[in-house]
Amino acid sequence: MHMLDNLAMGFGVIFTANNLLYCLFGAILGTLVGILPGLGPAATIAMLLPSTYALGPQASLIMLAGIYYGAQYGGSTTAILVNLPGESSSVVTCLDGHQMALQGRAGQALATAALGSFFAGCFATLLIAAFAPLLSEAALAFGPAEYFSLILLGLIAAVILASGDVLKAIAMVTLGLLLGCVGADLNSNAQRFTFGLPELDDGLDFVAVAMGVFGISEILVNLQQPGGARTVNRDSIKRLWLSREEFKQITWPTIRGTLIGSLLGILPGGGALLGSFASYSIEKKIARAPSRFGKGAIEGVAAPESANNAGAQTSFIPLLTLGIPSNAVMALMVGALMVQGIAPGPQLISEQPALFWGVIASMWVGNAMLIVLNLPLIGIWIRLLSAPYKLLYPTILLICCIGAYSLENSAFSILVVAVFGVLGYVFYLLECEAAPFMLGFILGPLLEEYLRRSLLIARGNPLEVVNHPIALVFLLVSLALVLLILLPNFRRVRVEAFQEE
Repeated sequence: MHMLDNLAMGFGVIFTANNLLYCLFGAILGTLVGILPGLGPAATIAMLLPSTYALGPQASLIMLAGIYYGAQYGGSTTAILVNLPGESSSVVTCLDGHQMALQGRAGQALATAALGSFFAGCFATLLIAAFAPLLSEAALAFGPAEYFSLILLGLIAAVILASGDVLKAIAMVTLGLLLGCVGADLNSNAQRFTFGLPELDDGLDFVAVAMGVFGISEILVNLQQPGGARTVNRDSIKRLWLSREEFKQITWPTIRGTLIGSLLGILPGGGALLGSFASYSIEKKIARAPSRFGKGAIEGVAAPESANNAGAQTSFIPLLTLGIPSNAVMALMVGALMVQGIAPGPQLISEQPALFWGVIASMWVGNAMLIVLNLPLIGIWIRLLSAPYKLLYPTILLICCIGAYSLENSAFSILVVAVFGVLGYVFYLLECEAAPFMLGFILGPLLEEYLRRSLLIARGNPLEVVNHPIALVFLLVSLALVLLILLPNFRRVRVEAFQEE
C-alpha cells in the first residue's frame, strides 16, 4: 500500500497541465531526435539544459527524461524504414526491421517496435518504483569510502562496457578525470590547470563540454559524409497492426528482451546498447530456424527494441538512488538536478518525494503518449527524413551557441563548445567513444572528493577500507573486473558482443 500511495502522489504531480505539457514535449522531441541521424539524446539534452534553468525541477526532469526514452523509440523508425539507425542501440533493429520493410511489412515492424518499447518501458518503470526506494534506504549506510569505491567500480565497468578498444576506453576515462580537475582545489582552493585564465577558476562547465563533444562533433562527422535527401518507400507501409500469429511470435522475445535490457540498463557505460545486442544474440541462438534472422524475422525487431527501451528506463535507478550516473545522458541529468539546487542520491526520495514519484509516474504517461502519438505520425517522420542535412545543421549550431552563451553570458563558453567540438571530432577519427570521457569528467571531482574525505577520516591510512565491508566488496569487484579484462577469452567475447552481425 505504501508504494501505491506514493504512486498516487506521483500521478497527482504529472496530471497537471504544466507537467503533462512538458512530458508530451519531451516525448515528441525525443522521438524527433531519435529519427534524425546525427542528433542523439545526449546532444539534445546538452543543448536544452540552459532552457531548463527557468523551469521547476519537476518539469525539467520530466521533459529531459521524455527526451531520453523517446529517442530510444524514435531511433527504430529510421532503422526500419531507411536502414539508418538514429540511435546506436537501434543498430540491431536494422538487421531484420529493414528487411521487413523491403518485404512490404514496414507497418508490422513499426508496430512491433512500438508495442515492445511500450511493454518494456512500463515493466522497467515498475522495477524502478519497486526497487529504487529499497536501494535508496540501503544507500543511507554509505559513507565516503563506500561512495569512492562505488564510483571507482562504475568507471571500471564503463571501460569494460564501452565499445571499441579497452586501452582507448581507459584513455578516455583518464582524460575525463584530468579535465575534471581543472579549477580550484577542493581543500586548498589552489588553482589547477587554469593557465592563468580567470574563466577557468570554477572549472570547465559540463554543459558546454557536452554540447561540444556530443553536438558539434556530430555535425562535423555528418558534414564529412554529405549525402542527398533520403527517400522512403511509403507504399511498403500497408498495415500498422499485427495478426494473432505475429502477436504469438513477438510475445516471448519481448519478455526476454525486457528482462535482459532491464538488468543491463543499470550497468554503467552502454547498458541499453549492450542489451539490444545481447537480446538479439540470445533470440538467434534459441530460435528453431536461426537462418531467418537477418532476413526479416519479426523476433529480431521485438527483442532488441524491448531491450533498449527497458535499459533506457532502468538507467535511472543508480541516478535516483545513489546519485551515480550510469551513462552520459544520466550524467547530464545530474547537472540538470544540480542546477535546480537538488543533489541526487539516497536522500532524494525522502527530501523530494514529489519529484521522485512524479518522474516515475511520468514514465508511464510518456510511454503511453509515445505509442498513441507515434503510429499516426509515421507519415510526418518520413517527410522529416527527406529534409537535407544542410538545412538541419545550421539550426543545431545556432541552438548550441545560444545555449552556451546563456550559461554565463560569456563568449568564452562558446569557445569551450568549439574546442570540445573539435576534440569530439578527433575522438571520432581515433575511434574513441565519448561516453567514457563524459563519465570520467562528471565523476572525477566526486571521486576525488570522496577519496579525500575517506582518507581524512582514516587519518591517511588507505588500509582502513577493510573496516568498511561494503567498500571492500566494491573494491574486490573492481579488482575482479580488471583481472577479467586481462583474459584473452573475455576480450574476444567482449569484442564479439559489440560487433554488428
